[in-house]
Amino acid sequence: MRRTLISLLIALSVSGAALADDDISKVNGTAQVEAGQHAGDVHSVNGSVRIGDNAVVQKASTVNGAVELGKSATATVVKTVNGGVTLHGNARVADEVETVNGRVVLERGADVKGQLSNVNGEISLDGAHVGGGIETTNADVTIGEGSKVEGGLLVKKPNSWFHSNDRNPKIVIGPHAVVQGNLTFERDVDLYVSDSATVGKIQGATPKKFSGNAP
Repeated sequence: MRRTLISLLIALSVSGAALADDDISKVNGTAQVEAGQHAGDVHSVNGSVRIGDNAVVQKASTVNGAVELGKSATATVVKTVNGGVTLHGNARVADEVETVNGRVVLERGADVKGQLSNVNGEISLDGAHVGGGIETTNADVTIGEGSKVEGGLLVKKPNSWFHSNDRNPKIVIGPHAVVQGNLTFERDVDLYVSDSATVGKIQGATPKKFSGNAP
């Protein structure tokens, strides 16, 4: 009986070790999780973060570098300061996606439950979903065909200390896209809305209707 109990405890201990999600951290270079693997927080300072297809992690973040989630990969939070973010097909983020200076791309089927935000850089959704709204200051935003955004869209006025370029951000709401909530523009933008799109109340801009795939 005692021997059986000891064997059971050892088996449980080994099983627990195998299920532990270790953090991965680097100062310089790429922090990577292979396809299908599990990890805790994955972080780099000067380097990219790459999460393989079907992998599961907690926070994926870096300071200077890109963050990439492979197909059907899952993360709780995705953040970078200087770098882009790419969510490949059917990748999922349970909370927010945030970058300061970088492009954000959500491929078909990608799902962000929280807010998606940046200051500078393009934001592009292709048949993707954002549950907590989109916020930017200077980005061109394309909410592509079949995409859905809940929580609205906010283009903020630049802070007094920040000098934006003279070009207006280009905002495109594509065919059959849906934006629920207010579309609020605190600065001048060029807004194009497909005649098959569904949007909420527009404040601060006059939409230009278009038909077809793009304006």
